[in-house]
Amino acid sequence: MSAATIAGTRVIRADFDARTIVVYQAYPSRIADAALRAGRFVEPFSFRRMTWIKPSYLWLMHRGNWARKAGQERTLAVRITRDGWERALRSAVLTSAEPGALASADVHVQWDPERSLRGAALNHYSIQVGVGRALIREFAEEWTVEITDLTARTRRTAELVRGGRFDRARALLPPEKEYPVPRDVARRLGMGG
Repeated sequence: MSAATIAGTRVIRADFDARTIVVYQAYPSRIADAALRAGRFVEPFSFRRMTWIKPSYLWLMHRGNWARKAGQERTLAVRITRDGWERALRSAVLTSAEPGALASADVHVQWDPERSLRGAALNHYSIQVGVGRALIREFAEEWTVEITDLTARTRRTAELVRGGRFDRARALLPPEKEYPVPRDVARRLGMGG
């Protein structure tokens, strides 16, 4: 696949409004419970390592096996400011960049095949954004607006998928639509534009 073709299949799809965007993360209960009580990320969440945020719910379901993977038993919807999200995108370096550029980057971006409800790879890509130590407190304390526990909904959706009731499962998925990325940022992230 040519670079132009790949760029044409890289589109950010997300649940967002005029001021915020929802990203998804999976954690063990001790981290999820502390974050839900505080309304933001607090210890035992690690402020010393990169945290990966994903606007695609289905990609996270593929990665965390529908909240069944060890250490990813809890699914959180993290609503953050669009200003923070776009700051992260503007600071990002693709994980395919030269090692020196990547090592010094505050934010990493990786594109992986998006997933269907059944877990099959689709012909377009989903973004993952790794927020590094330089911005992680900002993410936790300034960008985060709300944290919602989607674990029960995730488990119910997984049951429906396993039972072959795809229409009912699809009705439980969070809404996602194409997110408008500024042209200069889109070019930096290999999205074309």
